[in-house]
Amino acid sequence: MNGLHLIADLHDCRCAPGLLLDAPGLETFCVAACTRHGLTVVGRLFHPFRDTTGNPAGVTGTVVLAESHLAVHTWPEVAGVTLDVYVCNFSGDNSARAQALFAEVIANFAPARLEKKEVACGRLHPAPGA
Repeated sequence: MNGLHLIADLHDCRCAPGLLLDAPGLETFCVAACTRHGLTVVGRLFHPFRDTTGNPAGVTGTVVLAESHLAVHTWPEVAGVTLDVYVCNFSGDNSARAQALFAEVIANFAPARLEKKEVACGRLHPAPGA
């Protein structure tokens, strides 16, 4: 239960417009970023949305990590992204890895405005007699 949850709303993203619509490209980037930062990918699912006329309309994606997850949701119509990174720190402190991943994903979307929160989750109590 001891972990770190990083949450962000990215506004007016200045990345290549196609990135907000490209589920396979976004999946490739997110999986590679997780791996670059020493996190263990155990699964992934990226789903492209379509508007009523069949045109691309955003992506929702999750990379499942042994340490927990990365989730990203894009809104190309407003150049927006929501980002969620959570890591468990039970068997080791993964906070620095999570922070580095979070920073890389944010930089990739190049938001003009950013709202972010950091939540320390749970605290392990020392074993009796420790």
